[in-house]
Amino acid sequence: MPTYDYVCRACGHQAEVTQKMSDDPLRRCPKCRKSRYERLIGGGAAVLFKGSGFYGTDYRSESWKQDAAKDVPAPPCGGNPAKCDKPDCSSKN
Repeated sequence: MPTYDYVCRACGHQAEVTQKMSDDPLRRCPKCRKSRYERLIGGGAAVLFKGSGFYGTDYRSESWKQDAAKDVPAPPCGGNPAKCDKPDCSSKN
């Protein structure tokens, strides 16, 4: 549910109120009880995607994923951890 900002034009009381979009705007101030309560126009919220994003990786074709896997360099031991003497070998993980 969206959150709306309200201000009373009589007493200056401000509040954030969570309401359904289908609800009527509030008219009576909860502090002074006068009918000068107004819903303010807000800037809204936005979704900001940074980096390569999910689309760049989730919706790739299988052929693209296979080609990308070929571009990964092979470990120096050829993928056999028993032959590798390096403590940081990626094939041991």
